[in-house]
Amino acid sequence: MRNGSWAEKGQAGVSDNQNLLAEQRRALILDEVRRRGGVRVNELTRRLNVSDMTVRRDLDALARQGMVEKVHGGAVPVSEPSSHEPGFEAKSGLELSAKEDIAKAAARMAAPGGAIALAGGTTAFALAQQLLEVPDLTVVTNSVRVADVFYNAQRAAAGGSQAPRAGAATVVLTGGVRTPSDTLVGPVADAAIRSLHFDVLFLGVHGISVEAGLSTPNLAEAETNRHFVRSARRVVVVADHTKWGTVGLSSFASLEDVDVLVTDRGLSAQARTEIAELPPELVVAGEPGDGTDL
Repeated sequence: MRNGSWAEKGQAGVSDNQNLLAEQRRALILDEVRRRGGVRVNELTRRLNVSDMTVRRDLDALARQGMVEKVHGGAVPVSEPSSHEPGFEAKSGLELSAKEDIAKAAARMAAPGGAIALAGGTTAFALAQQLLEVPDLTVVTNSVRVADVFYNAQRAAAGGSQAPRAGAATVVLTGGVRTPSDTLVGPVADAAIRSLHFDVLFLGVHGISVEAGLSTPNLAEAETNRHFVRSARRVVVVADHTKWGTVGLSSFASLEDVDVLVTDRGLSAQARTEIAELPPELVVAGEPGDGTDL
């Protein structure tokens, strides 16, 4: 095991905490599988301070989701084609703390009264919850999950009243055909987005690389994302460190199209060096200067 990999994720003291939620443990296990190319059960029981049976249940759950392949004594990564698109539920339990940090940092880039676009994905879902505190936003989204965040918050605040609370966001759902990640894509979504103009686009991605730029395994989603990028004055990509170096089937934007990349502290030193030579401003959530300490 590479020394410090768990510490880089803020898990140096994880062996002292026996109360990690199952999804948090599984996110840690999956990240370690990806980093090292495999893990052993006995290593995980020692580092997570849980039973052999608990680790095996976690590996079973990850294997059912298609995230790892179980082998004798542990697990290895699943070799996935670039066209494979995990569903929303399969991704929602991964990198939870990273997504929360990213969401807090990105939310500061939405000005009260602004018109923003919020594309689909689990990081965008986390961001939507932070944006509830920004008054008078107009939010255009192609994510059913994101729209529900605002809708449910307004219902709860209204307490049964039909009148929206003061400062509540106006939400426009694009329409379209639903993907496994619960985004709406296709000609209907594309036509809606083409007719609009956004101050800021907040965009989650399947993969980012120097060569391929921003990519996704879904061809229709790639086309819809192209329209989002073209319609925005400012493009903010919100993506945890595991997305760096991943390449999906279809590229829809280059890194030159991105104004800001908001990621987390797990981003490697090599990736930081590569990004420093590229146009996007890099914001590492959870580190000094991410804006959350203002």
